[in-house]
Amino acid sequence: MSTAGSREHLVTSVEQLECIYGEPYGPSIQKVADRITPHYRAFIEAAPFFALASCGADGLDCSPRGDAPGFVRVHDEKTLLIPDRLGNNRIDTLRNLIVDPRVALLFLIPGCGETIRVIGRAQISTDPALAESFVVNGKVPRSVLVVSVEQVFYQCTKAIVRSKLWDASRHVDRKNLPSAGMILAERTGGKTDAEAHDRATPERIKATLY
Repeated sequence: MSTAGSREHLVTSVEQLECIYGEPYGPSIQKVADRITPHYRAFIEAAPFFALASCGADGLDCSPRGDAPGFVRVHDEKTLLIPDRLGNNRIDTLRNLIVDPRVALLFLIPGCGETIRVIGRAQISTDPALAESFVVNGKVPRSVLVVSVEQVFYQCTKAIVRSKLWDASRHVDRKNLPSAGMILAERTGGKTDAEAHDRATPERIKATLY
């Protein structure tokens, strides 16, 4: 692994870290709950998007998950239920959960500066009745993640404020970045037709959304 700067300045112990950063700010400890409180529930149910981190035999993974607000169901104060919507069948997260159930979730709510972090352990359920309860447009998810919550807390607004994430005037024009087709063409040595792939994408997404 390459690194910038001299090795003598690398931080290699918790003691060094604590010396550099000092004590945690009081509320950063006080805000942590071991269950989903009513206030935290309100945030989770308002979120249309979260990132899901997991760990498996081949390393770490972080996967985006999104749907209408409330798609992450608060079953009770210690349990979240999450439908596994149709994807690309890499199933990186699910593979990881088979060997290591630990997960971390980061919820984002458009227009809201705070983010919500959940730490826990997840299992994969194919219970027919449970899956059916998440049906959308006649489509039933093939599995549902059952997350046992160990910690939940909010992250302050600094990252969102600094990034101006919700400021529409700062949004990037998609045309200024490489398209998915261009990336695939490069990765396949030109075997993928970039323009054809990109032309088909909107209809393909619509047909496979659920």
